[in-house]
Amino acid sequence: MPRIRRSAPEGVAYPKEIKSFVRRAGRITTGQSKAFEDIGPHFLLPYQTHAIDFVAAYADATRVRGQNDLNSGSVILEIGFGMGEATAHIAALMPEKNFLCCEVHEPGVGALLKRIGEQGLRNIRIVAHDAVEVIDHMLPLQSLDGVHIFFPDPWHKKKHNKRRLIQSPLIAKLAARLKVGGYLHCATDWQPYAEQILEVLSHEPLLKNTAPPAAPERAGYAPKPHYRPLTKFENRGIKLGHGVWDLVFERV
Repeated sequence: MPRIRRSAPEGVAYPKEIKSFVRRAGRITTGQSKAFEDIGPHFLLPYQTHAIDFVAAYADATRVRGQNDLNSGSVILEIGFGMGEATAHIAALMPEKNFLCCEVHEPGVGALLKRIGEQGLRNIRIVAHDAVEVIDHMLPLQSLDGVHIFFPDPWHKKKHNKRRLIQSPLIAKLAARLKVGGYLHCATDWQPYAEQILEVLSHEPLLKNTAPPAAPERAGYAPKPHYRPLTKFENRGIKLGHGVWDLVFERV
């Protein structure tokens, strides 16, 4: 299990250990199982305790794009992609970018592998391991062009808020691994969590808010970027009257 160890600031209820996931059992369909067997060997990257070789990992995607420079291609980290609906959509929309996706839920990994096969995507790699350890050991400083964290578990009950993924220790790690000019995009449909995320990101000295300062009515939240689709999950929430808050910060 991955852990971030840091003393809690006075008066702030950070846990001693932050986990980026809670493992849940799930049933893998026949199609997902077949995707693991047929597609998994190429698109699944093993967790390792040393830096990832992005050139080797995405060499075929570079060739498909017709690029001569193996070092070309931005790398976007996604933490917790669920069933991979948004991930596949964004990867198809941005074939010039490479996506490194972390998820431990096996049905979700299988579902994304299935989408990769059905849509012929080449620019996704999956590490089926906790994102915190991936960040700590596989991602060098200033190696990422972007980070996506969409709809992380809000842990609604106040006594469970300390389990939320987006807290200062993790954001400091992510900010340090973004290239200057890179971005961190979070989205949530739970307003109290949105408020916490805004506070945490605003206090990270390596990040600045991209929300339009001339639009104070947005209260620091960004317009929904064009690349993030409305998923079934989000549409269901909107029908129930839930709002959705996007936060996009840039590495300085």
